[in-house]
Formats: sequence, structure tokens, C-alpha cells
Amino acid sequence: MESIKTKAYGAKASLIDSLSTLSRMDIERNAPESDQVLIDVLYCGVCHSDLHQVKNDWANTVYPCIPGHEVVGRITQIGSGVTKFNVGDVVGVGCMIDSCGQCHSCTGGDEQYCEGPVSWTATYNGYMKPDGSGFNTFGGYSTSLVVKESFVLKIPDALDIKAAAPILCAGVTTYSPLRHWNVQAGSKVGIVGLGGLGHMAVQLAKAMGAEVAVITHTEEKRAAAEALGAHEVIISTDKKTMMAHELSFDLVLITIPDPFDVNAYVNVVKRDGALVTVGLLGPYKSPLNNMEVAMHRRTVSGSLIGSIKETQDVLEFCAEHSILPEVEMIEIKDINKAFDRMQDEEVRFRFVIDMQSLKNED
Repeated sequence: MESIKTKAYGAKASLIDSLSTLSRMDIERNAPESDQVLIDVLYCGVCHSDLHQVKNDWANTVYPCIPGHEVVGRITQIGSGVTKFNVGDVVGVGCMIDSCGQCHSCTGGDEQYCEGPVSWTATYNGYMKPDGSGFNTFGGYSTSLVVKESFVLKIPDALDIKAAAPILCAGVTTYSPLRHWNVQAGSKVGIVGLGGLGHMAVQLAKAMGAEVAVITHTEEKRAAAEALGAHEVIISTDKKTMMAHELSFDLVLITIPDPFDVNAYVNVVKRDGALVTVGLLGPYKSPLNNMEVAMHRRTVSGSLIGSIKETQDVLEFCAEHSILPEVEMIEIKDINKAFDRMQDEEVRFRFVIDMQSLKNED
């Protein structure tokens, strides 16, 4: 089979007690099959999951690890059976590039909850549930991708492609639970955390008509939260203020990516309301106190990225409501510095790599 030489940046292996350094690699992609497209990668967002995966924080990383699942690019070749796209189309690729297609979740349009033996296939790091075979996929920190057309998204013309990439993960990861828990005009929504996910959640919830409060541990985020459209900013370390907001919110969406004490946020959820965690794929810092959950019939839940349909929907929703992530453009040579800054919480709100910088490397 014909192969396509591709420049990439990835981690060869995890370094004990420190962050693995990403470095230049050369890989080969298979030419598109009949139902696949070849994409010239133009921009790729930098997600906190990329950092976790490279560090093997979830104990499932397959090395070499080439991250990147917020990809915007242009189609340069299509398979003989492709019907939805044409050469020259500007498209996106998010967290998934395949799923079993046959289980209850897949046939119901929720591929992100695929119940097949290995779940869905991630854009990088292989199957969501590694099967021990060492099967790997390489993501968007590269000059090209080959993807099945059913997992490719159309980027609306109204969106600035330089900033749109984070919608494909940060956008849909927050849009999906907002829609699932029926956020609408009159809803009261609390967004915990104001990073890459949180700043998208604020804009999306506000555009849905909700009254939005940002709950953050630092006063320094107040101005940014208000600029994004938050109606209120609550400092989570102020116990008196948190108590004043008990039983206030229909939905509390927590976007903190590292372990935290969830009990601090349960009390602000209304009776029959929901607290939903996105971003954290691991245990809470402290066990959940079910007394406070049961006393007001609250729901504590989680949500994982979003379906292909939801991803297309959020792209169109953002185009309709003029919503874009706030991004800082970087060159690929600065990716390790970007990881360090992300780990130290020094980025506002999302890095995006200009992939021309990789194409220009010798």
C-alpha cells in the first residue's frame, strides 16, 4: 500500500518523575482507503489531555505518542467511495476517528460511549480501551491525517479557522452535557474552572439563554469571566459566599482537569439538579459525601467528549452565535514550553499550533 511521509512531533517514552520531551519524528500514513480522506493539517489545538497522555497519567499511553485531537485542515485527497467531502474542503477532526459502529451507543449516535470490545478509536493513542496489542494511532501534531469520512467534520465558513480547532474538543466536551441536561433560557448554570473547557462552557451556556456563574478559586479570573459573559463570579474559597449560593444551580459543570474535592460544589446544586464533571478522568481527591447528594435528590455525573453529530452541531452553534475559543498561536518548536506553561496554569485559554511551522522544518 502506498504510504505518505509525514512530519510529526511526539514523545518517544515517558520520563520517570518528569515530563517527556516532545521531539521531531517522521512517520508514514497509509493512503486513503475508499471511505477515507487525506487531510493537510493547518492548525492543531493543545489540550490538557495531551499533557496527561504524554505523561502517562492514565497508565494507558502507547509510545511513541503523537498527540493532537483538535485538528483543522484541508482535504487534499479522497477515497473512491467518499460522498460527503471534496478536495479543498476545510474540515475538522476531533477526539475520535472510528468506533465499532454496531453497539447500542454507536447506532444511537453516541459513538463516544461505544460499547465494543475496545470502545472507540482515539485520534491518537489507539483504542480508548487498549487491548494489549500495542495498536497505536498518531494525532494532529503532524502534517497530515487520514480519517474515515464519517468521523470528519465540516468547518462552517463563518468560523475563523485559526481559532476554531479547540471547538472540536473543548467546545463539544462542554456543549454535550449542556444539551443533555437541557440548559435553556431561565436555567442557572455554574461553571467551575475557567481554562480551555471552562471559557467555552461560559460562552455556550450564555448563548443558550442561561444565567451563568463562574466558580473559581482565584480573584484573578473575575475580569476574564465577566468579559466572556458570566453574570456572576463566585470565589470558591470564600465559604460565606459559597454558603449563600446553596441550592442555587440547575447544573454545575466542573471543568477542573486534576483531582479535586467534589464535595465543595455539591451543596450549590438545586434539588433535582445535576453536578457533572468533565475533564477529570480519575478519582476525586476526596470520597463523595452521599448524604448531601441524597438529601436533595441531586445527581452527580460525568460526561465524555461528545458524539460526531454533537461536534458538528457545536461548530454550527458557534458559527451562528459568533463564539470562538480565545487562543494563543504558537509554532511547533515551542510545544514543550507550551506544555510547561499549561502545567503551571499560565495559558489563557488554549494554545493552537500553526502547523506551517512544522512543514517548514527540514
